[in-house]
Amino acid sequence: MKIAIIGAGAMGSVYAGLLADAGNNVHVIDIWKDHIDAINNNGLRITGASGERTVNSITAHSNATKTGLCDLVIIATKASGVTGAAKTADHLSGPDTLILTIQNGLGAGERIRSASDNPNILLGVAAGFGASMEGPGHAHHNSMSLIRVGEMTGGLTDRLEKVAGIWRDAGFNVKAFEDINQLIWEKFVCNVTFSGPCTVFNKTLGELMSDPYAWSIAQTCGVEAYQAGCAKSINFTFDDVLQYITDFGNNMPDARPSMLLDHIERRKSEIDAINGMVPEVASEMGTRAPYNEVISAIIRSRESEF
Repeated sequence: MKIAIIGAGAMGSVYAGLLADAGNNVHVIDIWKDHIDAINNNGLRITGASGERTVNSITAHSNATKTGLCDLVIIATKASGVTGAAKTADHLSGPDTLILTIQNGLGAGERIRSASDNPNILLGVAAGFGASMEGPGHAHHNSMSLIRVGEMTGGLTDRLEKVAGIWRDAGFNVKAFEDINQLIWEKFVCNVTFSGPCTVFNKTLGELMSDPYAWSIAQTCGVEAYQAGCAKSINFTFDDVLQYITDFGNNMPDARPSMLLDHIERRKSEIDAINGMVPEVASEMGTRAPYNEVISAIIRSRESEF
């Protein structure tokens, strides 16, 4: 399969390395010139959870027009880059090209739909998947649990199962789901609980949970997201949201959310797609989200200085 990956950061690079090593014709598109040059000149090195390998079969571009039509386009940018990536995907799309987006937060599918003429949109959500860049041409795969994929409009289709099989053949633990939006929302509730509050208080998940004042704020952020989801008729698999988010945090007490890592490096975060999205959905559905409004305002104020 000919696959283009838009956004060759840490996770996009791991996707590219394993998919190419499994025999797919993989192209990556990114604006990081040193990384593009390193891949083309020396191959892409992957270390960590999925083993150590250097993949020399990947073609890297800074311009999508050089790639040609693809069977599958994977958008692996941050949430803020999805709209631009969707426009880029149009240069790579024929009538049967699939677009798979794997992002944190909500709204990625809708942003693709508004920016691209391609209607063939699949959504993905990664659980327990972490990666970091060691330098140009070198990604470290920190962890890998499960990648869930589904049709944006729901249902199990042959094309969805085919895409899931390609990922599994490359060594990923991937499963196709009939209701991917349910899973996106369940991860979203956890992201809302920990991403913004951990960033505001500069704490790991465990440190946040050990601070009764900060943890109370974080829990309320998660409850606001859950209430908005219930109003939107999301079919959550749990009824006790506080227990659900507590269990999630207890599984990785030493973790720092990517939003906090962005702030440590003075990079803009995905606040608009995570805590910042809760007030938008709450307003639409007639619920309230004052805690997420405040957390989002604090983070946006800090990012205005980056």
